[in-house]
Amino acid sequence: MRVLVFLVAFVAALLAGAVVVASEMGGEVVVVTTSDERGVEFETSLWIVEDVGSQWLRAGNRESAWCRRLLANPVIKMERGGEVATYRAHAEPDATARVNGLMARDYGLADRVVGLLRDDAKSLAIRLEPIDLRPF
Repeated sequence: MRVLVFLVAFVAALLAGAVVVASEMGGEVVVVTTSDERGVEFETSLWIVEDVGSQWLRAGNRESAWCRRLLANPVIKMERGGEVATYRAHAEPDATARVNGLMARDYGLADRVVGLLRDDAKSLAIRLEPIDLRPF
C-alpha cells in the first residue's frame, strides 16, 4: 500500500511540474497585476491571445485567487513586451469556448499539458479594455 501511495504522489508531482514548465514555455507570457481590497498588489504570469481586435486572458479556474481579485477590482496593470499599461477587465463567460480554442491554437502542446489539470467548465474568458490614464 505504501508503494502505491508513493507512486501516485510521484506521478502527481511529475504532472504538476510538467504543467508549470508548460505554462511558462508555451509561448507569450504576460504579467498581470491585480489588487485586493486593501490595495495590496499581486503579480500573476498568464497567457494571452488576441481576437477581433481585443486582448483576452483565460482563468483556468474562475475561483483562483488572481481571478477573484480581478473580478472584485477589474482595473489591472499588464506588462506585455516590456510595456506596462492599465486595463479594465471584463469577464465574458459566453466567449470562454472561443478563447479556449484560441489558447489551444496559439499554445499547442503546452495548452494540452496545462489542460490536464483544467476543468473547462470552471474556465473564464476575460477581455481587456485599455484605459488611458494620461491627464488631459
